[in-house]
Amino acid sequence: MEILTEQFTVSSRGNSEVVDITEHVAVILAQRKLREGIATVFVSGSTASITTTEFEPGLRRDIPEALQRIAPQGPRYHHDDTWHDGNGHSHVRAAFMGPSLTIPFSQGELLLGTWQQIVLVDHDNRPRDRTIFVQLIGKE
Repeated sequence: MEILTEQFTVSSRGNSEVVDITEHVAVILAQRKLREGIATVFVSGSTASITTTEFEPGLRRDIPEALQRIAPQGPRYHHDDTWHDGNGHSHVRAAFMGPSLTIPFSQGELLLGTWQQIVLVDHDNRPRDRTIFVQLIGKE
């Protein structure tokens, strides 16, 4: 078994923007000799998430709108009382969704469904550059 860790950076506009990062992860896997194993994708930071979805215009609007209903921007959050940065809702959204995802791979290919992409959802209230880590655990 080998363990390899790579990283890349993605820019986002924030406000729960959904960014497709599937190709970044696929390229990292393709550059390695690993054929069977798992890829863990992790975003560094407490106001962003990694998940899968169909990356299409409707869902790119539906996800932020649903998150606005679950953890709305606007009401008082105790985090904002502490830091006065107005992103308490961002932390709550990220905590619900989580910072990482594990995807199996076989024959050197990610085992994603036809309409399933790996996405970053950046919940912060401002544009950000996000560092994404990809850790591959597998064998040739």
